[in-house]
Amino acid sequence: MKKALNKLRNEQEVNRTLLQDSTANKDATIAKYKTTTQGLNEVEVTRRRTKFGPNITAEQKPTPWYVNLAKAFHNPFIYILAFLMIISYVTADIEATIIMALMILFSVILSFTQSMRAQKASLALKNMIENTTAIIRDGMQREIPIVDVVPGDIVFLSTGDIIPADARIVEAKDLFINQSPLTGESIPVEKFVEATEKSFSIFERDNLAFMGTDVISGQGKALILKTGDHTIFGSLSQEALAKRDETSFDKGVKSISKLLMYLMLVMVPIVFLINGIMKGNWTEALLFAVAVAVGLTPEMLPMIVNTNLAKGAVRMAKKKVIIKELSAIQNLGAMDVLCTDKTGTLTKDKVELIEHIDTTGETSDKVLALAFQNSHFQTGWKNIMDHAIISHMEKTGDSKRFTTPEKIDEIPFDFARRRLSVILRKKDSLQMITKGAITEMFDVCSTLEENGAIIELTDPIKKRLHTQCEEMNRNGMRVIAIATKTKTEKETFSVIDEQNMTLIGFLGFLDPAKPSAKPAIASLHDHGVTVKVLTGDNEIVAQTICKQVGIPSEKFLLGSDIDFLYDDELTEATRTHHIFAKLTPTQKSRIIHLIRKDGHTVGFMGDGINDAPALRKADVGISVDTAADITKDASSVILLEKSLTILNDAVTEGRNVFGNILKYMKMTASSNFGNVFSVLVASAFLPFLPMLSIHLLLQNLMYDVSQMTLPWDKMDESFLKKPRKWDRKNMLRFILLIGPVSSIFDILTFALMWFVFSANTIAEQALFQSGWFVVGLLTQTLVVHMIRTEKIPFIQSRAAAPVMISTLIVMGLGIIIPFTSLGHNIGLVSLPLSYFPWLIAILVGYMITVQIAKNLYIKKFHDWI
Repeated sequence: MKKALNKLRNEQEVNRTLLQDSTANKDATIAKYKTTTQGLNEVEVTRRRTKFGPNITAEQKPTPWYVNLAKAFHNPFIYILAFLMIISYVTADIEATIIMALMILFSVILSFTQSMRAQKASLALKNMIENTTAIIRDGMQREIPIVDVVPGDIVFLSTGDIIPADARIVEAKDLFINQSPLTGESIPVEKFVEATEKSFSIFERDNLAFMGTDVISGQGKALILKTGDHTIFGSLSQEALAKRDETSFDKGVKSISKLLMYLMLVMVPIVFLINGIMKGNWTEALLFAVAVAVGLTPEMLPMIVNTNLAKGAVRMAKKKVIIKELSAIQNLGAMDVLCTDKTGTLTKDKVELIEHIDTTGETSDKVLALAFQNSHFQTGWKNIMDHAIISHMEKTGDSKRFTTPEKIDEIPFDFARRRLSVILRKKDSLQMITKGAITEMFDVCSTLEENGAIIELTDPIKKRLHTQCEEMNRNGMRVIAIATKTKTEKETFSVIDEQNMTLIGFLGFLDPAKPSAKPAIASLHDHGVTVKVLTGDNEIVAQTICKQVGIPSEKFLLGSDIDFLYDDELTEATRTHHIFAKLTPTQKSRIIHLIRKDGHTVGFMGDGINDAPALRKADVGISVDTAADITKDASSVILLEKSLTILNDAVTEGRNVFGNILKYMKMTASSNFGNVFSVLVASAFLPFLPMLSIHLLLQNLMYDVSQMTLPWDKMDESFLKKPRKWDRKNMLRFILLIGPVSSIFDILTFALMWFVFSANTIAEQALFQSGWFVVGLLTQTLVVHMIRTEKIPFIQSRAAAPVMISTLIVMGLGIIIPFTSLGHNIGLVSLPLSYFPWLIAILVGYMITVQIAKNLYIKKFHDWI
């Protein structure tokens, strides 16, 4: 906790320093860092490199094989199994010792193999470190590795450059930077020497540039403020590589392990004392108590769990889902809240031209044609809107006929005018076509074209058009205007020619929702998963997209508001809000932490560097294979395609895997508890042991072998409809209420063997033990089919073929063993033929009784598996 608080204070201090450096004027900031426009000298560079260290961030190094091997042993169920193995060895039960040792070995090898496959072989920031940057030192420009940059350096920025560290802009000419790796916003941001935006959000300060972003166009110079781990990128790297918090799966496994241990600690001493006192043979009583302990513990659980998870991982890989951490499969099934970014997940991650309308709001081909010519003929950097216009025209119209005019000149875009003009020769005249931001375009237009007529652009008309554009904004669109002007012949044109123009219409752009997003979200909702959007984009766009895909969009919360909320206030907001906009990476992490703390299992889906901390904070972090290395390192699940449809399939598969694990847990623990309860009853009244320790171990081993096919089974649709978690209270209730049902038929079997077959003396104890061995094994194996479904087994729901086959084989062997030399060698005897009609009656009665108990249980508790 103290470490986390110190880390938070350090992050806040870095942000505060950057904001202060942004607010101060350029000269003051340069003076603060004791440098000049001529750069640092080499002596000062050496001193600062010693003080601040190299300009590198935290790296993801491959985990040594021996560490992965040690982690494979670090499992509570392995500990239980190892404990019982040691007791078996001490009591000279060599067969049981060997069996359990093999179980441990198999489980460990499986887990270790999966971990090594998921291992990353390269360093997260390798590509970044190999880049260079242009810098000025001692008044001379030179190219140096990014790793050698220090605070106070002056770096040159031009198109294509990566920003080497967090910096303050000191010179800028049409400087346009892509900040999407940190913010997720696809629209590049213009940068200035002095901040025009005084927002508390550090990413909205337009005179700051950040490590990991890149220059789209223009040029400038920047003063390096923070390097290495002290940068925003560096803090994200450290969070991405931090150890993941204990997940829902981890907590559940620990909880169930404790429950099993408590049952063992209570039941085994009672069995030991009763048999020791009643029979007088304390050594035999101890061996029998150890066998009961083995029987009470689902010793095959590590193998069943890992086999289910590994098989689930293989199935998911076929569905384009790569599982890096096996526990993530169960966490997917338990997930009831999915937090996701917007770009690329809900949207196409590609800006498209949605509307091209005239000044009356009607769709206009003329507006599209003029916009196309403006974008086509300009020679500067074409932004995403230009590409959207050109692409739209190529898909919907004959673009070639609009490329025939001769281009005379152009007036490039700049951020002061926020316009771009091209001048084309059309027939006998020149036409200037200008597109740009709404307000700046209104400043240069004196008339507008409306219904084919040219009329004056008056203030009331401007107000009407502003309202029209605001409505487009509310629909999530970015809006620009298009205007024209007929010019007289001249050789060159300049900004002064952009006046007295005629407004023709407007263009609306949108990163539209994926067609697959709405049905995928509806399916997630149907499966009990609430979807919340955590985005760095603005709230208007987020609300529009959410409304289109079926996410409640009435309420939203901004990052600037979140910083002023206490944890309990923000927790309450997470229950009622589904949109959180203009968020920083730290704010995303905080929201996820509080949702988890509120009792939910949380998944987070993102692919930007800014998403790395949130991915690490979630129970299950979900990224895509095209994401940055740092982002994939922070994830536990990687999608080969960024699609909620694929994720929805993964959630269903996760629940299926968890259901099969839960089946084994409930079947084994409840039936074994029933057997132990029967042992207690029998031990109190019989003059001999109701079953030898070797009988219990063999019975338990055969049952466990039959359950190794469970990973091939499927869950009922009703189970897959809602999130599933480990529930210790539910497990204990199930064991205590369903387990004793088998004891009723065990006691009937005792009475059958005692009164009908006269196995009521020490001389006839082998017949008694053989009769109960068969009934116990068959009822325990059959109950698999009773418990695996809420429906009527074999009729309404049938287990997978491998489960059916293994059940039949084990039941057949159970009946045959007492007649074999193996059975005779371990103290069993052949059963009379008259025993088998009674056996059939007991099995039928048992199945009917369990079905009745199941129906009553479901009616009472509205739950089963």
